[in-house]
Amino acid sequence: MSVERERTLEHVLNYLKRAQLENPGFLYAIEEDGGNVFWADPTCRLNYTYFGDTLVFDTTYRRAKRYQVPFAAFTGFNHHAQPLLFGCALILNESESSFAWLFQTWLQAMSAPPPPSITVEPDRLIQVAVSQVFTHTRLRFSQPLVFRETEEKLAHVFQSHPTFESEFVNCITETDTPAEFEASWDSIIRRYYLEDNDWLQSIYNVRHQWVPVFIRDTFYGELYADEGSNMLNSFFQGFVDASTTMQMLIKQYEKAIDSWREKELKADYEAANSSPIMKTPSPMEKQAASIYTRAAFVKFQEEFVETLANPANRISDSGTRTTYRVAKFGEVHKSHTVNFDSCEMKANCSCQMFEYSGIICRHILAVFRAKNVLTLPSRYLLRRWTKEAKTRGTEEQPVFSNSCQESLSVSYDSLRQEATKYVEEGAKSIQIYKVAMDALDEAAKKVAAASSKIRGATPGTTLSNGDSYPSEEAQETANAMNHPGVEKERTIIELTAELERTGQRCAVYRANLLSILRDMEEQKFQLSLKVQNARLSLKE
Repeated sequence: MSVERERTLEHVLNYLKRAQLENPGFLYAIEEDGGNVFWADPTCRLNYTYFGDTLVFDTTYRRAKRYQVPFAAFTGFNHHAQPLLFGCALILNESESSFAWLFQTWLQAMSAPPPPSITVEPDRLIQVAVSQVFTHTRLRFSQPLVFRETEEKLAHVFQSHPTFESEFVNCITETDTPAEFEASWDSIIRRYYLEDNDWLQSIYNVRHQWVPVFIRDTFYGELYADEGSNMLNSFFQGFVDASTTMQMLIKQYEKAIDSWREKELKADYEAANSSPIMKTPSPMEKQAASIYTRAAFVKFQEEFVETLANPANRISDSGTRTTYRVAKFGEVHKSHTVNFDSCEMKANCSCQMFEYSGIICRHILAVFRAKNVLTLPSRYLLRRWTKEAKTRGTEEQPVFSNSCQESLSVSYDSLRQEATKYVEEGAKSIQIYKVAMDALDEAAKKVAAASSKIRGATPGTTLSNGDSYPSEEAQETANAMNHPGVEKERTIIELTAELERTGQRCAVYRANLLSILRDMEEQKFQLSLKVQNARLSLKE
């Protein structure tokens, strides 16, 4: 590694060290032999507890050799279908063992089960590392990247045969069954005399890892088929590119985080305070609008409206189970089969859209219409697409580990996210601002009272977690007998001190929050003065 590269890498490491000092929930790790670097802030880890049902490993830098920074990201999707960050890495050593170390380190940082599915670039080293660490995770190669490499390796075919591209794309994206895909693939191979093409043979051998018809039974979090085109470079697109240097990286990294968090807050606000336009008087559409986020509802509404042109025709009965054939009017050759159990109110469709995206398809909705099912059964309301996706009861609050320090950092991050929402709302008007300030003052009093209560606990006092400070007599006895209670008391004292330090940090963040609100108030006041002066000038 060059001296200049080491110097700029040191800049990144210094940032990571400072970040961890400011927030113990910020984690980073450096591979001893390979030199790779991984980091994740508490928000990344918290987000994974909500939306860890699919993972994308973004290695855009490897596909564009002009990139100056080997920057990779672990990403996913939130309930608004927006990209979400789960962690970052600098990959200075691209070996099988280094990728395995990175995946294992990321998984340990998340302190949660591995994702059910992962999307990566088509690469042997990454594939092997995934199989070693995520043993039960369904691996998918990025379809757009397969297309891109096919265009590069078969450039002569694309140039000589203008129809090849459309036929190839249709074979991949428009076939509905494995048999249909196989027939279409064989036809293309024979028509263009490509039986001996090594590249096509290699991607055919792994067709179960990238061709849609073979992977639709697994959730990948995409509401629309074309979302996959940008998924491997979605979170940092526009922030980190080939011109980004190591010295610029941290600044661009923070800009991307701030930008997407702001977009999520705005989407949360719109979901909570506005209603989409209904296209039918159906109670099912109204139900979906009240539960889904805007992005999820728009997709559901598209499918729901399409039921008007997709009649369901019963083809067989067996007790409580009925089989239907559903096809768009005039396109009977493109039909789908729906099996419906009226006893369990359960249906499955051959298109597997619900399994793949988490939104129910038009074919099942057409059967529901035929069976007079007026509201969506709860099994088809996937929580991750609802407005309440990040709302949990007390018993559901995420806990990353038994470490008190980590638990406190997670609590801090949750409080910060909630406070940010109130900043957004509190700045909208003077009246709302005053309400927010009063609420903060009241909350500050309660926090101070609780802190004083804990700090003022005397020997023999029972804490909220059920533990007690030992009495003086008990302390003397314990000291005399070297009883384990001494160690317990020491632990309680240490935790109490840590809690006090955390309370002090919270006070600092509260002060910052109040400062932001006051700054907004001042800016609005100055703006109103300018408007008033402008009006006076016009009158003169």
